[in-house]
Amino acid sequence: FKRERAMGAMDALTKKKCQPCEGIGRALDAAEIKEYLPLTPGWVVNAEGKGITREFVMKNFLAAVRAIGQIAEIAELENHHPDIHLTGYRGLKICLTTHALGGLSENDFIVAAKINTLVMEVKK
Repeated sequence: FKRERAMGAMDALTKKKCQPCEGIGRALDAAEIKEYLPLTPGWVVNAEGKGITREFVMKNFLAAVRAIGQIAEIAELENHHPDIHLTGYRGLKICLTTHALGGLSENDFIVAAKINTLVMEVKK
């Protein structure tokens, strides 16, 4: 039941649209981040608590590049852009933060949840 409730909450995030950073007001505090994190499985908060990251090992280079394209489409639609790092020809690291606030906002978790819905060719 707990997992189903979390999945429903993640679905709710994927239905949301990112808000302009100027209208958000402030970065999330630690308690708020702790509430959002279970809604974005696989994402971890960075050491400073100002960003979230997820890493993938893709099937091959082309799968990694395709994933970058899919992530870029989400970022453009939401007008909220992650840092994307491709290393070792198939390692993919995605980092989200709200630069305008110097920390995390709901926008970061919305984009993370949408990235989680992508069907990507990860190494099995």
